[in-house]
Amino acid sequence: MFKDKVKTLLEEALNDDTSLFLIDFSVSTDNSIKVVLDGDSGVNLEDCMKVSRAIEHNLDREVYDFSLEVTSAGATSPLIMARQYPKNIGRKLKVRTASDTYEGNLTATTDDGIVLEWKTREPKPIGKGKVTVQKEAEINFSDIQEAKVIVTI
Repeated sequence: MFKDKVKTLLEEALNDDTSLFLIDFSVSTDNSIKVVLDGDSGVNLEDCMKVSRAIEHNLDREVYDFSLEVTSAGATSPLIMARQYPKNIGRKLKVRTASDTYEGNLTATTDDGIVLEWKTREPKPIGKGKVTVQKEAEINFSDIQEAKVIVTI
């Protein structure tokens, strides 16, 4: 009952701002509400406050004893939804599949997956030494087990 009411309020708040979307939502047995958001162009403090207020101001503290935490997906959080990839085009990702791990720049997204590009050193076809080669991998969303943005300072 309580969880359904919170979910309805959350959905209404997200319908008001369609650039935001839900990554995770939970209500524990002691009525601790946790909401993790992401957005097509990121999430700022005002976005979190707006969603928090939409939930908190519509729940009666006299009836429900609860705590509420609304956060954005962190910079080092894994990318779990296809909708998170377009805003990360141009950034370096580490992507793990069942058979391989890739580290490269996200250059494009498609309806089915992503395109990563990176440079590597390989032996020359003839003679000694190595040559720098540009590589590319197209990875389907269904094959991705984990993808993270590599944060560089």
